Amino acid sequence: MNAVPLKDKGVVYLVDDEAVVRDALVFLLGSRGLVVHAFDGGLALLDFLARSSQPMPGVFVLDVRMEPMSGLMLHESLLSMGVRNPVLFLSGHGDIPMVVEALKKGAFDFLEKPYSDNTLVDRIEQALAVEAASRAHNAQAQERQARLASLSEREQEVMHRVAAGKLNKVIADELHIAVRTVEVHRARVFSKLGVRSAAELAGWLAGG
Repeated sequence: MNAVPLKDKGVVYLVDDEAVVRDALVFLLGSRGLVVHAFDGGLALLDFLARSSQPMPGVFVLDVRMEPMSGLMLHESLLSMGVRNPVLFLSGHGDIPMVVEALKKGAFDFLEKPYSDNTLVDRIEQALAVEAASRAHNAQAQERQARLASLSEREQEVMHRVAAGKLNKVIADELHIAVRTVEVHRARVFSKLGVRSAAELAGWLAGG
């Protein structure tokens, strides 16, 4: 494996079993400010991923025709590992039916050889933008879940009633607790979830 860590515009995991092609792509992508991790085959990439303790950001660029593991077989292995990063295939004309099948399984795109350098880089950057947006969305969802999990059972009961627009006295009557206790729970809910009003809380719960 070799890498070109220049200005970090994104990470590309490149797999091609032809050294000349691989080195040319490493140079091209590195010159455009992309961090490139290059592998001479699918097994090398899978070994690298197996030794990684955290999800890997970035996109995968796979040649279709490789031995002993083709790009399509490698894509299947990535899916089985739960890797959902965008995958771009580099394919010859005869590979198109196979790659179309891979697209149905979630591959981002394929480029038929010969392709221009600019076209390749543009598609990789588009894939990186999609991956970054997906990662940000997942991180936001995880943060929301963590915030909700930090609430006690009573705080969750108060939270849902506040979001529904119920007054503190009504909530107190429903839960058989003092109004002052409702106010305390309400304040804790607002603090833990980072909201400032009942309307904002309702929007937060709705995913807004």
